[in-house]
Amino acid sequence: MKSETTSLTDDLESACNVLHGGGLILYPTDTVWGIGCDATNAGAVERVYALKGRADRKAMLVLLDSADRLETCVEEVPPIAWILMKQAVKPLTIIYPKARRVAPNLPAEDGSLGIRITDEWFSGQLCRMFRKPIVSTSANLSGRPSPASFRKVEEAIRAGVDYVVRYRQDDTRPARPSSILQIGAGNQIRIIRE
Repeated sequence: MKSETTSLTDDLESACNVLHGGGLILYPTDTVWGIGCDATNAGAVERVYALKGRADRKAMLVLLDSADRLETCVEEVPPIAWILMKQAVKPLTIIYPKARRVAPNLPAEDGSLGIRITDEWFSGQLCRMFRKPIVSTSANLSGRPSPASFRKVEEAIRAGVDYVVRYRQDDTRPARPSSILQIGAGNQIRIIRE
């Protein structure tokens, strides 16, 4: 058990070091496998767009380990957001207005930012260790399906990141993307993806 714990610690530390250095990681999340980077580093965010072949300004979401950290990324957390998070029965990404303290090329053109509080072990530990928001976008080329497991991640994505997390690579349980809700003016809720 000790060697497994050491291996997990090494995996976390390696991923965290790559993030601190402005690199990209391929890692498991509470949904599908994701490409991650430091959400405050514009150069790293640009690399993710380039790797996916995705248009700039098609915003990507970020992961946090705790709802207590939401206000580090957005100017205001509408009261309805707390209710939505509490009632969610599966992973939920909420798009908030007025992002702040993230790379300027990360939010959508209207300044909004999607954030999900992860309850998956590895990504949660990584967020705690890194102490900044981490980009999480599905590990696929633009227009291709999201990988339901590590084995479904295309070689171009694996080769394009600086570190591939070892944890959960053998997990074959099919994963699914999160629900996405957008909170607008007056607490209006728009369903983007169920």
